Amino acid sequence: MNYSTDTCYQALLARDPRYDGRFFTCVTSTGIYCRPICPAPTPKLAHCRFVASAAAAQEAGFRPCLRCRPESAPDSPAWAGTSTTVTRALRLIDEGALDDGGVEALADRLGVGSRQLRRLFQRHVGASPLAVAQTRRVLLAKQLLHETALPLADVALASGFGSVRRFNEVFQHLFGRAPGALRSHRGEASQMPALMLRLPYRPPYDWQAMLAFLARRAIPGLERIDGEGYQRLFRVGEAVGSVSVRHVPDANALQATIRLPDLVALPGVIARLRRLFDLQADPEAIRQGLGRDPALAVLVERHPGLRLPGGWEPFEVAVRAILGQQVSVDAATRLAGRLVERLGECVTDQAATGLDRLFPAPERFTFDEIKALGMPGARASALVKLAASYRERPRLFDRRQDLDETVAHLGALPGIGEWTAHYIAMRGLQESDAFLPTDVALQRALAEQGRRPTPRELAARAEAWRPWRAYAVMHLWHADGATTQANPRQERDNAVLA
Repeated sequence: MNYSTDTCYQALLARDPRYDGRFFTCVTSTGIYCRPICPAPTPKLAHCRFVASAAAAQEAGFRPCLRCRPESAPDSPAWAGTSTTVTRALRLIDEGALDDGGVEALADRLGVGSRQLRRLFQRHVGASPLAVAQTRRVLLAKQLLHETALPLADVALASGFGSVRRFNEVFQHLFGRAPGALRSHRGEASQMPALMLRLPYRPPYDWQAMLAFLARRAIPGLERIDGEGYQRLFRVGEAVGSVSVRHVPDANALQATIRLPDLVALPGVIARLRRLFDLQADPEAIRQGLGRDPALAVLVERHPGLRLPGGWEPFEVAVRAILGQQVSVDAATRLAGRLVERLGECVTDQAATGLDRLFPAPERFTFDEIKALGMPGARASALVKLAASYRERPRLFDRRQDLDETVAHLGALPGIGEWTAHYIAMRGLQESDAFLPTDVALQRALAEQGRRPTPRELAARAEAWRPWRAYAVMHLWHADGATTQANPRQERDNAVLA
């Protein structure tokens, strides 16, 4: 952890919201761990231990506070930038990688040994991978107990516990009582319940800018923005569901209303929502990083809550990126709409949402169907080959050891050049340092006295923006006003355009 004991204790005394989620206080006299903003009386310094994560607190034997509810804290960025492997592992754990597999399987996906992975977790998170996964289950279950009327068996299932017995054992051990005793929400649950969950973020958050970005790219039938919120249909495994997201500024959270018949998929849906709306961002760290450049400092001060919009899943982002090559954002959105209408599965039981299409599964991509959309033959072929590659390798879009390796891997796929690879990394994989030096809008936004920087000059200038170059892209796009997705001429040597 990067904070001294004195800093943490002063933040605790002040109940300083700037530190919420950045560390947790373990109180040795009570066996409880709390957020810095906990309303309970402040313990003596001698009784306090400060740790970087909720997982570290629980692995040390402390239980979550029932007053400040650690599950409601914004995600801690304590390990951000310190270990790419840990960052990748945490995202996979959020998506349920340890619910069905072990640490060895997770380490294999990351390309490291299991012992090395455990050492990295202890160094950067203060807890083992299994403790992180267990904490994720406990805190999600606790949130479901507080915020929904789901039956206890469904809470256990939705939060990733393998059995109700194990769920009861963990809660009895942590809290000294059965899960039902923690329940604050009463009522009847429907056959396909609408789960209303709050997803916290670290303020500020520019919700209107996020909606504007997504609205311009919204595909009719699949998703919709109504001025106040976002809705879409999705498939996770065999489950088809819907989600509606609204902003709750007073709570520094988004409220997601999720309809999902298979609750086992809930952790994965929540992980996708966090990625889509960039809820793990640390605005203060981004401000400090980009503020070293005078031009960017002005932009960040104007829009401190600007986020990096993600995608529902990387394959969808990759398809949209290829559709958008050499055309405007609006033209790309129209192409994506025709693709979804022609190839997307029609859903008949979501009448309440007003939406009726899913994004096409990879097996639905055929050359004749894609070509019929009015696509150039080479680009249609690229989409078909991309879908075939994804069918054969379901982990095709896993992040690699670092950004350069990820971009090189993506660039080896059919129809994907450097601009497209960085765009997929930026929006599909949430790579905060992805960058687009050949992007015309970026060059236009940084023009001085009518002269635009060259890609080489822009890349050199952006070295000072690491590891937040993707956020610089968003600020420059926002400043430019065009937010174009048309690729520059430099990518015309790509195989898709040959």
